[in-house]
Amino acid sequence: MSILSSIFGDANARYIKSLQPIIGRINELEKEFEGLSDEELKAKTGEFKKLVASGQSLDTILPDAFAAVREAAKRTLNQRHFDVQLVGGIVLHQGKIAEMKTGEGKTLVATLPAYLNALEGKGVHIVTVNDYLSRRDAAWMGQVYNALGLTVGCINHDSAYLYDSLHIDKRQETRDKERDETGSFHVVYEFLRPVTRREAYAADITYGTNNEFGFDYLRDNLVYVKEQMSQRDHHFAIVDEVDSILIDEARTPLIISAPDEDSGKLYETFASIGPRLVENEDYNLDEKLKAVSITEKGIEKVEKALGMENIYNEGGVRYVHHLEQALKAHVLFKRDRDYVVNPSADGGEVIIVDEFTGRLMPGRRWSEGLHQAVEAKEGVKIQRESRTLATITFQNYFRLYKKLGGMTGTARTSAEEFHKVYALDVIDVPTNKPLIRKDRADKIYKNEEGKFRAVVEEIKERHGEGQPVLVGTVSIEKNELLSAMLSREGIPHNVLNAKQHEKEAELHAQAGRFGAVTVATNMAGRGVDIILGGNPSDPQEAGRVRELGGLHVIGTERHEARRIDDQLRGRAGRQGDPGSSQFFVSTQDDVIRVFGGDRLHNIMETLGVGDDDVVENKFISRAIEQAQSKIEGHNFDIRKYVLEYDDVMNKHRESVYGLRKEAVSSNDVRGQIEEFIENNIENLFDFHAQNANYEWNTEEIAESFKAMTGADIHGELSDKAKSGDRESAKNFLVNKAIASYEEKEKELGEEEMRKLEKLVLIRTIDELWMDHIEAMEYLRDSVRLRAYGQRDPLVEYKIEGQRMFQQLMSSIGTQVANIIFKVSLVTSDKRQETRKMEERRPDIVKESHSHQQNINEPVHREPMRSDEPKIGRNDPCWCNSGKKYKKCHGA
Repeated sequence: MSILSSIFGDANARYIKSLQPIIGRINELEKEFEGLSDEELKAKTGEFKKLVASGQSLDTILPDAFAAVREAAKRTLNQRHFDVQLVGGIVLHQGKIAEMKTGEGKTLVATLPAYLNALEGKGVHIVTVNDYLSRRDAAWMGQVYNALGLTVGCINHDSAYLYDSLHIDKRQETRDKERDETGSFHVVYEFLRPVTRREAYAADITYGTNNEFGFDYLRDNLVYVKEQMSQRDHHFAIVDEVDSILIDEARTPLIISAPDEDSGKLYETFASIGPRLVENEDYNLDEKLKAVSITEKGIEKVEKALGMENIYNEGGVRYVHHLEQALKAHVLFKRDRDYVVNPSADGGEVIIVDEFTGRLMPGRRWSEGLHQAVEAKEGVKIQRESRTLATITFQNYFRLYKKLGGMTGTARTSAEEFHKVYALDVIDVPTNKPLIRKDRADKIYKNEEGKFRAVVEEIKERHGEGQPVLVGTVSIEKNELLSAMLSREGIPHNVLNAKQHEKEAELHAQAGRFGAVTVATNMAGRGVDIILGGNPSDPQEAGRVRELGGLHVIGTERHEARRIDDQLRGRAGRQGDPGSSQFFVSTQDDVIRVFGGDRLHNIMETLGVGDDDVVENKFISRAIEQAQSKIEGHNFDIRKYVLEYDDVMNKHRESVYGLRKEAVSSNDVRGQIEEFIENNIENLFDFHAQNANYEWNTEEIAESFKAMTGADIHGELSDKAKSGDRESAKNFLVNKAIASYEEKEKELGEEEMRKLEKLVLIRTIDELWMDHIEAMEYLRDSVRLRAYGQRDPLVEYKIEGQRMFQQLMSSIGTQVANIIFKVSLVTSDKRQETRKMEERRPDIVKESHSHQQNINEPVHREPMRSDEPKIGRNDPCWCNSGKKYKKCHGA
């Protein structure tokens, strides 16, 4: 305990104590709510909603609302919220993070604040780490909300559902009983009715993953009709496994993209060159930064292979980019660690492996050509590159919510980051029963072979006694290596890795059975509880397992983040059960090797430590934790770096999406269009009429005006110029432009004109916004070099970015004003075809800071038809100036 804590007391304990009167009030109401019939309990929701609508705060009705949820859970789930779970619910409602140990019932805790905040009728989002958990929780917890009269939705990657207790057949009672017994790991689909995404979001409470919520937000900003938008406003979100979503994946901007140019041959060429290059001779590798840089000697070797004298002059930036990506793919990205190859797909397919959970992520792709470089390396079919349509980081997406709460078993080590980035405080919620798990000291080995032999011996010994063992590995490759070693020893075991994750929940739930051995990647630490004696538990078998010491967890390697290690340890010792954990590490493990592992290995060599000798030393264990702390700090800096730059882009995004949403939601944007026309005319006049009237360039003004509106005003403008009255001349131009606009409206009809205005405005915003995203990416890469000139790259990025944003907003107005006079709507047949294209959901993409991940599916756009004839760049300009088009209005 620190000196300050000893003087002032523990702030966390004081906070928990301050909630006791509320907990006491909820407990007092329990008897009253037990006496209500099912109909009376459901009617309470209507009463609460009326109180909220009349102006009462949610805090005022919190005890009654929580008591209602507790009673509903008792009747439907046969589970009663413990007092510590009520504490967790209050913490979430107040917009904080509840740190609750594994097995404390976080899924049930979320029902309390979700119900309370849903009473406002603005929607509540409950965010999970994968689609399976969102379906499971919607079907499992849906019965609690249903008993209280609330609707529950569920969003998945390619589907959406509503909880519907009537959407089942005559086996209702059987399925309901099955759900009560296995609902913690098995999804009973009969309670989920497929619906549209819009309907799922319209529910009072919606379950889904962080990816789907984020991508639906981006998709909503790509639609053309308000009815195609899925989401409502961002009112309140509860994030399950908040550290995984808001920290581990925070470096992961979400991107929606469309295919761009095809350059498959180049990828194949550079993929064949990569293996010929030698480390420390042709290129340098920095494993800490996950970066690779080519040397002068390497450049010479590449130029020779390509038959070029100078790659920079002859190949340009494009060739250099391909070279860098091919080298990254060859050196930094390893098969069965960072990705797997699915040979059964058409032409083969590279599938990314999530570095935090070990799950496969089908459909997601690294961007900037990296995925294509990996495909070329593996010899599978190369997909086309992509162009970014929309992007946002998780940090900025979750900051859209007016209130945000989260829960996890491991948030303390990242409390500072939660507070700085999201303004979220972490509250340590006490366990319902004391934690008696034994966390043993690390066992340290000289090399990996000796370590894995020791792990197998440890498993063999404990399996012989019947004690269940859960083994955690950091990659699929290590998972399969250990599985092969166990098979040779004749030890029966289950393997959980990203290649068979459909069954992972069922297998994982049974990891507490007598004699069970389960080998799993990092995903073992998330989502599903392991109950001693199996799930549902056999009391007799559970007793035998407890006598043997409960579940024993073995970690085969330290992870970069201490939180992931703690999450693995937390699989054992749930709800006061016995359990134990221990990590086996070697000097060749990635975390130790990158941060001083060679020095440690040399010391062990000097001391004569053998391959199978074990070292248990506090100094070494402390050094490992320091290495983890350094990596966590490094990753925090990267996330902070991403956020600082994205905050600039976020301001641009808010303005552009605000303008676009206004256009999509409105049926009449004529006022906005006329404003653009007026501004464009005024800017044109001010630019060419800066001095005395005899110096006004009336010819250029008239030509530009004609190019824009099609009207010839040369003679009239010359007469106006003679008077020297600037305002009169300017008003004349504006009135003429509006008159031309009204003539066009008469030609098309008012209804058609309103549709045309809306379409032109939205599409212009989209096209220029895509260009702006690319330009800002290039700017971000280029400003780093300004540090050599003693200038802060971030400050430079902000200054340049603001200038580019002002130019973007100006360009939107100018382009709309110029296009609107020249285009017409397509025929009704074409319009229906366009609508079908627009209604297609563009597939999603995901990007990480160091290597971007995204999915590319074509986003079809119907081109706008111009009434003007197509003019070649070298043809005479249509304005009769005598110049070529490219030198005149095509400039």
